Amino acid sequence: MTQTPLSRPRRFEILLIKPSHYDEDGYVIQWLRSTMPSNSLACVNALACSAAERKILGDDTEIVVTAIDETNKHVDLAAIISRFQNNDFCGFVGFVGVQSNEFPRAMDLARPLCEAGIKVVIGGFHVSGCISMLPELPGDLKAATDLGITLFAGESEEHFDGFVGDIAAGTEKPIYDYMKDLPDIGEVSAPPFLAADFVKRSVGNVTSFDAGRGCPFQCSFCTIINVQGRKSRYRTPDSVEAILRANYAQGIDRFFITDDNFARNKDWEAIYDRIIKLREVDGLDVRFMIQVDTLCHRIPNFIEKSKRAGVTRVFIGLENINPDNLIAAKKRQNKLTEYRKMLLDWKAVGIMTFAGYILGFPNDTPESITRDIEIIQEELPLDALEFFILTPLPGSEDHKVLDGKGVAMDADMNRYELEHVVTDHPKMTRTQWQATYANAWAQFYTDAHLETILRRAHASGIDIYRLMIILLWFSSAVPVENVHPLQAGLIRRKDRRSRRPGLPREPWLAFQYAYVRELLGKQIVLFRRWRSLRAICARIVNDAKASAYTDKALSAANEDVSENMQLYTQTASAQSAVTRERRVAGAAAS
Repeated sequence: MTQTPLSRPRRFEILLIKPSHYDEDGYVIQWLRSTMPSNSLACVNALACSAAERKILGDDTEIVVTAIDETNKHVDLAAIISRFQNNDFCGFVGFVGVQSNEFPRAMDLARPLCEAGIKVVIGGFHVSGCISMLPELPGDLKAATDLGITLFAGESEEHFDGFVGDIAAGTEKPIYDYMKDLPDIGEVSAPPFLAADFVKRSVGNVTSFDAGRGCPFQCSFCTIINVQGRKSRYRTPDSVEAILRANYAQGIDRFFITDDNFARNKDWEAIYDRIIKLREVDGLDVRFMIQVDTLCHRIPNFIEKSKRAGVTRVFIGLENINPDNLIAAKKRQNKLTEYRKMLLDWKAVGIMTFAGYILGFPNDTPESITRDIEIIQEELPLDALEFFILTPLPGSEDHKVLDGKGVAMDADMNRYELEHVVTDHPKMTRTQWQATYANAWAQFYTDAHLETILRRAHASGIDIYRLMIILLWFSSAVPVENVHPLQAGLIRRKDRRSRRPGLPREPWLAFQYAYVRELLGKQIVLFRRWRSLRAICARIVNDAKASAYTDKALSAANEDVSENMQLYTQTASAQSAVTRERRVAGAAAS
């Protein structure tokens, strides 16, 4: 008597892709090892894996989840199409966490998939930002829906299962709009997670997660407040511990907490206390980079507990040192008189400080920017400074205002990565503005100032050899790779077939010759920079007086004398702001 073989379960494919974007020559920006993974991808991947484990489509359907980050892995469209064809097109391809500069690439990948009959979904900040801030869909989103692509706006924690069910049943909607439905992320059953083999394709064995979402401030250039909301929501200490333990178990112990401002997380101390216990009692050597505001040092115990919790680097939204520019951008929380005190407090516990600086506020000129950078170099003890071009990102108030006024903005979203000028400026031509951006990197990261940074760090107890690698990265990305350090990676990869549509495919031999020559030239430049920085570090370590190094930037904040600090005297508005802030501080103290 023969037995009927058991039928194989139906396979439902969920392929999640974090797309990259194109460089100046139209090639996809990709690396042998890229920077840290996307938290959006980690969130959606965890939800998809949870759905698979819970068999939300029934016991007869196996959900197979695959995640790809295009910045470190080639997206083989032919293989993907074949895979779905062999599975009767059961499942979907989801482009996750798509930012404005990544949307054109996502669309270029999506078109052949749609033509082959594969269901495609696009979500992320571009879709969510446009839907939240614009009165109607912009042209690029309309083009997506015309192709049959489903748009997903908002956060998916409370909606993922239902959405997958719609796809499986063939009843998916053109647009899922959950912008007004912000989920409680306190005890999510599937917090952000990516497998170790995925994370290890990035530099430094670092992964990311959000301990909270939303921001109470009103910065006009920011998209977060209009996508994640101004009401902050937080993960519980139990949830954060679960994230850390799950990653530590697979050998990952370095984390970037992606909260726009972790210092304003109301549960920061409870989370830190839990992490401190993990480190000091349970022996988990976990370490972190966080983002904070310029007033975080006023929070009792925040900096001290950051150190005990394993924070090694902080990113600070400095943005500008001109009070008029800060007011114009609605960044009123930045107080000029607090900058140095805040940075010195981080220095006192040996934590590296990174800051973002935006170029192109209404009062900026090439000359004023050059002057401001000189002041920062001399008077603010920063370990690294990242420059950004003021960009009206879709989802920001700036973009909404310019769009409403009909102001000309670049139509190519690929350029909206904070590195290219995409609109006009009242005091600079676009060419001047773009040149000022390149000059800012060159001005700040001179050999002389790199040595100053390293001497300050050594005197503050920071490991200068570790900082040296970071400075190599930050000082080289723009001049060597022509990308921002946050877009850079280790060893640039190029595929001549992955070129932006409309641009010609180069002959194989000519392409390979140019690529190898370019790659070798870059490695020579990087080696020379590394050797120069290494020599500086050796000179500092061998200097018996290096530990006692001090300069104007390291002078105690209570030694500030207004007439000796250009930070406070550079403009009439700076003088007025300092007078006002000190008057308010004096009134509060009395």
